[in-house]
Amino acid sequence: MGGFGDPAAIGEQVSEFGRLVLAPNPGPMTLDGTNSYVLRAPGAAGCVIVDPGPAIEEHLRLLAAAGPVELVLLTHHHFDHTAGAAWFAELTGAPVRAIDPELCIGADAVVDGERISAAGLELEVWATPGHTADSLSIVLADDGEHGAALTGDTVLGRGTTIIVDPDGALGPYLGSLERLRDFGARGPVSVLTGHGPTLPDLREICEAYLAHRAERLDQVRAALAMIGADASAGAVTDIVYADVDPAVRGAAEASVRAQLRYLREG
Repeated sequence: MGGFGDPAAIGEQVSEFGRLVLAPNPGPMTLDGTNSYVLRAPGAAGCVIVDPGPAIEEHLRLLAAAGPVELVLLTHHHFDHTAGAAWFAELTGAPVRAIDPELCIGADAVVDGERISAAGLELEVWATPGHTADSLSIVLADDGEHGAALTGDTVLGRGTTIIVDPDGALGPYLGSLERLRDFGARGPVSVLTGHGPTLPDLREICEAYLAHRAERLDQVRAALAMIGADASAGAVTDIVYADVDPAVRGAAEASVRAQLRYLREG
């Protein structure tokens, strides 16, 4: 693990305290690949790794070389974020924490509002369910002028995320976006996303996401008015996502199921 040069220079600097290391797993659902993050305060010896990503040896060893690793945090359970976590814990000896206790290794699950001191930083964990039930975001209030937020797949750097019904749900997702938007009211908060580029303004992107969700709900309502209130998710997807790439058709239908559940069940 010593052949990567200066540990503090591994990855791309995307905020005062954060460096991005892109996993080599591009695809229709992962965009350019999964974003793994190395967090540390200037001058701190140790680091925190967020989402070690897939079980790809080259990627995991590169992340390990940024160490010593004090802690691993997982934003949610999807394999493109977590498949390498157990292997990475063996490489580094670092504990792994997440909202789901089954993902944790050598440590307890995190809880909403928990403050963690590690790598010279103060991190706050926010439960931001919706994409999945166990989704979390990590808030760094002192990162840069206005702070930074690591959003996992709750906010992406490009496009919009899916609501993975029934694990995810639209009502909680809208609440998570509103919570993140309100944190962004302090000024332009940097958004360190789970996939795609870093974004400059948390409030702006959350408002755009909320507007997009409202528009989609209107489209679903219009589709139901056209084909019947009891229409299937597949039939609604045919109308609302008529031009969707077949590679992500399943994701589109999952989001429609979540939208229908939201409209029908409240």
